[in-house]
Amino acid sequence: MSDAVVKPPTILVIDDDTEIRYSLARVLSSHGYQVTEAPSGEQGIATVKAGPHPDLIFLDVRMSGMSGIEALQHIRSVNPKQLVVLMTAFGTAQTAIEAMKYGAFDYVMKPFDPAKVLALAQNALKAHADLRAVGDYKPTINADDYREGIVGSSGVMQDVFKVIGQVTASDVTVMITGESGTGKELVARSIWKHSHRSTKAFIAVNCAAIPDNLIESELFGHEKGSFTGATVQRIGKFELCDKGTIFLDEIGDMALATQTKILRVLQQGEIQRVGGTETIRVDVRILAATNKDLEAMVKAKTFREDLYYRLNVVRIRMPALRERGDDIPQIVDFCLQNLVKQRKTRVSKVSPEAMAVLTRHTWPGNVRELENVVYRSAVIAQGDAILVKDLPIEICEAVGLPVSAVAAPAVPPEAVVPTPVVIPLPAPVAPALTLDSALDFVFAELAAGDGPLLPRLEHEMVVRALAADGGDEAKAAKRLGLTKAVLQKKVKE
Repeated sequence: MSDAVVKPPTILVIDDDTEIRYSLARVLSSHGYQVTEAPSGEQGIATVKAGPHPDLIFLDVRMSGMSGIEALQHIRSVNPKQLVVLMTAFGTAQTAIEAMKYGAFDYVMKPFDPAKVLALAQNALKAHADLRAVGDYKPTINADDYREGIVGSSGVMQDVFKVIGQVTASDVTVMITGESGTGKELVARSIWKHSHRSTKAFIAVNCAAIPDNLIESELFGHEKGSFTGATVQRIGKFELCDKGTIFLDEIGDMALATQTKILRVLQQGEIQRVGGTETIRVDVRILAATNKDLEAMVKAKTFREDLYYRLNVVRIRMPALRERGDDIPQIVDFCLQNLVKQRKTRVSKVSPEAMAVLTRHTWPGNVRELENVVYRSAVIAQGDAILVKDLPIEICEAVGLPVSAVAAPAVPPEAVVPTPVVIPLPAPVAPALTLDSALDFVFAELAAGDGPLLPRLEHEMVVRALAADGGDEAKAAKRLGLTKAVLQKKVKE
């Protein structure tokens, strides 16, 4: 049974400059890519329409006739998933913005660095292969089933859900603790939504965001003229929230003087506006949250002990995301589905490699950080899926993934074992050869082309030496037996 023939990736070069087309085609074909050429945007579009679609297109921006940007738009209308790299000698902001706006994978500056061109081709083709590999992606959840916004099926989250259910039937005061970004406000809203107060107001107050000299006015209101700037009477949050639920977030940042007044509300159900003498009765359920160690603050006398015990009747601890890593795929799917519904992105999938990075990260910013990374990655993703290359470099580095694994190395490997999900780079064609037979093969190849043999042989040797040494000119020069200055001169030529 014969092995299946692996078709090399096809690349179309569109440029009205014959020398550029020849030079680029030589660099790419020398590494096994199957290259075709088109001398204009119009002919390039016709080639794409005629099919089969090339795996990758290198397209010049400034050409006689149709511009590269115009050709890009036409090509993308024919094949919305077509990979296109723009080429330009003018690295202006407008070029870069328009290139990415109209769906280019990237753009490369002229004159070309052969190693960078090869790396760019490999990056683009790998991204194309990764996008095809996630074509049958199946989400782990349906976001419509999580209207509360709290996502997770881990054991620790199931414990949270149970306690929420237990406290909704009463007006018991609840203290919600956990690190910043774990979703404490979502828990408070869930308690309110399932309580008998759900038809009344829910008001969230971030105690850390309001200056100490204003928080009392914010919570209890003030009378006209009670302090400079109090030109009218103001109704406070507690009064507005009568018969409803108030959520005091970051209560550990509340000043001691305000803590005393909160205690009075809990004990007597009464408030007084700042500058007022009238006692106002309020019926408000209090839910509080903090990311601080209140027990330590009580010992340090920075948080009232009596208020602590009044608030801490029932405690719900929200686990950090690193404690429930199995929930990460569900949270990612929830975020993406909501972003699609809000028309903030078209991305609805995640590659297995990208999901592996996300699940391995420790997420010091917890769910909030994960949501931000998913949104950011979805915005810059160039297909319908988030790939490893779309994730922030710092996230990849944090899980021990080297930058070289995020962006393909400067030089493609000489051989890649084909797999069903990766477009392989072609393996060397010839088997092990003697030096004489290898030289005969090279001479025959060069003789089949146009122009003097020696300059073209020298060109190939320089390109391959640079490729073999990852673009390091000093190493390549040593390999060729040249000085670095001589090699740099030949590169310019």
